[in-house]
Amino acid sequence: MDRSIGQSSAAALYPPIDPFDQRMMDVGDGHQIYVEQCGNPDGVPVIVLHGGPGGGCSPMMRRFFDPAKWRVILFDQRGCGRSRPHASVRANTTWHLVRDMETIRTVLGIDRWALFGGSWGATLALIYAITHPDRALHLSLRGVFLMEQRELDWFYGGGAGQFWPDQWRKFCAMVPSSERGDMIAAYNARLFDSTPHDQVRFARAWAAWENALASMGSQGRGGEANAEYARAFARLENHYFTNLGFLDGDCWIRRNAEALAPIPGLIVQGRYDMICPPLSARLLSDAWPSAKLHLVPFAGHALSEPGIAEQLVKGTDAALREIGVA
Repeated sequence: MDRSIGQSSAAALYPPIDPFDQRMMDVGDGHQIYVEQCGNPDGVPVIVLHGGPGGGCSPMMRRFFDPAKWRVILFDQRGCGRSRPHASVRANTTWHLVRDMETIRTVLGIDRWALFGGSWGATLALIYAITHPDRALHLSLRGVFLMEQRELDWFYGGGAGQFWPDQWRKFCAMVPSSERGDMIAAYNARLFDSTPHDQVRFARAWAAWENALASMGSQGRGGEANAEYARAFARLENHYFTNLGFLDGDCWIRRNAEALAPIPGLIVQGRYDMICPPLSARLLSDAWPSAKLHLVPFAGHALSEPGIAEQLVKGTDAALREIGVA
């Protein structure tokens, strides 16, 4: 979910900073995306990829990088955050987002950059790097999600629900029992083919299920997302999951992982991540030997988990050395 960070993890981060550049960028298809830059304009470029799909970026995401050495680029992906039109799935696929990243890179005059992302942000970083390996300096990933059917079956087919039966029951209770064999499809009908009021109601239920499991500290109490955020988050996630990320068949990232071979990387994974279990991080590490896998004990999925923020900051500092910056 990537929307908050705890006090203990905040101590590991660099101090808050403001952007030196903010703009709306026209990327075609009727979409405008919000883009910001912070840190050192002459530093090593890194693009930050938020989760979801549909999560949007936040000021906290600026703080994982030494502002004297990194040029940090954040953007809200199509349909979410400050990008417009809000909650729109029209012309909104993985390949549109990859193209948007290339547009950002070209407009900002960047030749090569590092990538930083968690959950869906890790997925998008991997897809971009496989597609444009010559543009990727380094990948820092957290809470690995490979957009594979087994992962969707785990989270929306009852696997995670075996650990959180009360929250799973609430999530399922929103739809008739006859439709519970495919929760993604059941919610799709309500998120796209219902009144605005009902869309928000189901969007909040969709977000609540994920929020409840994002952090070990939440103990199943994720809180209620505001209507605007929930509607974009739920509609975009459901749209992407319904279409298995718009990839060419299952296990696409692992089937194409050889393209990652020359790219150094870091994988930070919570040992008790209920949303994206560690198996995906392990499988990715097996397919991408040039990446270092760090399993954080007693941590779940969120950036706020103990140890995850610390390891990511250490990782971005180390990445500068790997890239060749003192």
